[in-house]
Amino acid sequence: MKKIKFIINELSRLYPNPVCALFYGAPHELMIAARLSAQCTDKRVNLVTPALFARFTSVNDFAEAEVSEVESFVRSCGLYKTKASDIVNMCRILRDDFGGIIPDSIDELLKLPGIGRKTANLLIGTLYGKPAVVTDTHVIRLSNRLGLVKSENPVKVENALRKLVPEREQMNFCHRLVFFGRDTCKAQKPACGNCVLKNICTLS
Repeated sequence: MKKIKFIINELSRLYPNPVCALFYGAPHELMIAARLSAQCTDKRVNLVTPALFARFTSVNDFAEAEVSEVESFVRSCGLYKTKASDIVNMCRILRDDFGGIIPDSIDELLKLPGIGRKTANLLIGTLYGKPAVVTDTHVIRLSNRLGLVKSENPVKVENALRKLVPEREQMNFCHRLVFFGRDTCKAQKPACGNCVLKNICTLS
């Protein structure tokens, strides 16, 4: 498909070395940061996690933590009570059922509290290099604007992009869409005049 090849090439030129926008050191830290990012900006999460990860340095530390103390660190991320509870409980299950190792399959990851398909894909793609499509709000918005999909449903968008984007490109493609959505194709005020994809965009 010429369109998807063009999009991949242009985004690769703009963002040659895409990386996950969330800061983390250990695999479980990425899992926790991803949980905190729900309905919260990555920028905010990255302000919160350094102190959180300094206080709780391992899966076991989080598993043994008081939920109320975790709440005190993540309060500014929104929905902090639910997120704090999920973090403690997911780490308990991770420790007790998975030996403290992040599972490398979506089905296993979905057994953890607070982990949905978006986060599961992020984890297997980032940590294990497996084909993965992370359908965050930027990916969904841009996929529709570029005419790749006609759905706001994350699972439908994920399945559509899996068919369109080569497996080796999927994770980087999603990272690049996120950066492009933040820099250029914003939700409210897209910078169409500066857009390298404007000739194939439904907004044009």
